[in-house]
Amino acid sequence: MSQRFLLILIIVTLGISSVAWAVLRGNLPPADFTFHNETEIKSMDPATVTGIPEHRILAAIFEGLAKPNPETYLPEPGVAESWDISADERVYTFHLRPDARWSNGVAVTADDFLYGIRRMLDPMTGARYAYQCWYIKNARRYSAGLAGVEPGDRVEVELNLPAGHPWTRRGELLHGVLLSKKSTDKSGQNSNVVAVRVGNQERQFLVGADTQEAPGGVELCRQVLLDFREVGIEAVDDKTLVTTLERPTPFWLQLTMHYALFPLYRPCVEDHGSPDWTYPENIVGNGAFRLQFRRVRDRIRLVKSDTYWDRENVRLNIVDALSVDSRTTAFNMYETGRIDWLTDTESLIVRDLLEQGRDEVDLNPAPFLCTYFYGLNLNQKPLDDVRVRQALSLALDREEITRIAMGAGEVVAYGLVPPGIPGYQSQECHRGDPAEARRLLSEAGYPNGIGFPKFEILYNSDETHQTIAELIRKQWQRNLGITVSMRNEEWGSYLNSQRQMNFGICRRSWVGDYLDANTYLDMFVTDGENNRSGWSNLEYDRLVADAAAELDDEKRLRLLESAERILMEELPIIPIYYYVSRNLVRPYVRGFYNTAVDLHPLGAIYVDRDARGRNEYISSE
Repeated sequence: MSQRFLLILIIVTLGISSVAWAVLRGNLPPADFTFHNETEIKSMDPATVTGIPEHRILAAIFEGLAKPNPETYLPEPGVAESWDISADERVYTFHLRPDARWSNGVAVTADDFLYGIRRMLDPMTGARYAYQCWYIKNARRYSAGLAGVEPGDRVEVELNLPAGHPWTRRGELLHGVLLSKKSTDKSGQNSNVVAVRVGNQERQFLVGADTQEAPGGVELCRQVLLDFREVGIEAVDDKTLVTTLERPTPFWLQLTMHYALFPLYRPCVEDHGSPDWTYPENIVGNGAFRLQFRRVRDRIRLVKSDTYWDRENVRLNIVDALSVDSRTTAFNMYETGRIDWLTDTESLIVRDLLEQGRDEVDLNPAPFLCTYFYGLNLNQKPLDDVRVRQALSLALDREEITRIAMGAGEVVAYGLVPPGIPGYQSQECHRGDPAEARRLLSEAGYPNGIGFPKFEILYNSDETHQTIAELIRKQWQRNLGITVSMRNEEWGSYLNSQRQMNFGICRRSWVGDYLDANTYLDMFVTDGENNRSGWSNLEYDRLVADAAAELDDEKRLRLLESAERILMEELPIIPIYYYVSRNLVRPYVRGFYNTAVDLHPLGAIYVDRDARGRNEYISSE
């Protein structure tokens, strides 16, 4: 792409987009810092999201026990000013800051963390990231609800809510011991009837029945779970939180930076209900910023919190996060001074900017821990046949894909875990081999693609995803003789389709939640929350579980490598490339660094328009 073409692109696009943006923006006071947050976020509820655009906002308005260092992205004290770790590395005692406060001025307490984590684990919440809390003792059993308890276990019985109460509130709790559970009631109807000893009395409950009448002698209840007091988290007092883990977990402190373990202000959630509690007029956060307003398909405006414990070191007062699906439009806005940080620049534009020498000014592509891959739905035939999956992978020319569709130095991927994890060696599937791909497809019953059913490639709306899907479609047609179509959806619909497995083949990616191979591999255990492939392998499950229980770090990593080898042989996913960051950052933006996960805490960023010389971003390795 030439400079002349770029200029034409800017002029033409601005002729259409600038009018629309001027209308949307109205007479807003200018922000100190404006960034491109890509798509419209799905929610501001930590329990219902998994995306990076959502992560950026949640990490600004909430803060965990630890927070990320802006340069290394390793944990440093957040709400917890210090912590102690037991000799067996299972018990973490967090000491909360006395000056940590919610945006309404109320003190942040250990109970707020306990409430947020309990809500994340509650099966009624349906949290996407509940499994990030399962390292806590008995947390997974609590998440399983009735399936997680057996006779003799201490349980809590949550009674039905009175009519008209928000479902985010909890019903009255009864504590007791589970005596029995059965699938039929006294009338012989299928149901979940449990017997619980409450005090000295045996009582029967019909679980999950909100409206139907209970048979004689049976009470209705919302759910029966393991008694939460059996879960390894305790608020010793207002400023002391203790987490007891199932086993030593070397990345536990990193996980406390993740929004799955953020605190929540219980009155806000329970009084307003969901999703109302997340609305700007209601939401209560404890982070460096508070939410001023959200204008759908335009922007989220954040303002500096005057109750944040470290507010003296937060140098931005107003931040705008823009929702702009088109990266070309976003680039034009950056080039014309309306955006200070462009989070993801179009591939062909990156290529042209590098040729112009912008890597010395505002562009510094760098590898980070994220893998682009295609997920396969094994519930759809013939994708349940490993030979078909291997053929699809072998038929790809990944070099062609990265050469044509990318432009920042992306590296082809043959494994899920990206390079750069200390002590870990990524395991690879076989490299491209169209002849072997045709042989396997023929062996599976589809010689030259004859009789192979038509599939769709699902991807979220984006120019690069479309280009990649088109290249792959042509490669499969050319090398295997099969026909696939393409389907794009906006971000929210795409996530729903992915979660409901409404696809045959789906574009996916994963950036590490923490700096360890486990963050990639534990996704694909049987029935994992983010598995979304229908794939199950008991040996794989065993290896991931054994790695979690292994105290010796070198042995633990070798077990994870063995698990990845199975994944790359079975191929429920097809790795395509490893990401390279493509941020465009104004020279006057400071406190912004390249990081291993390409996340950048807004509380550390500031603007110095009088600064001279290279900023931290351009100087980053």
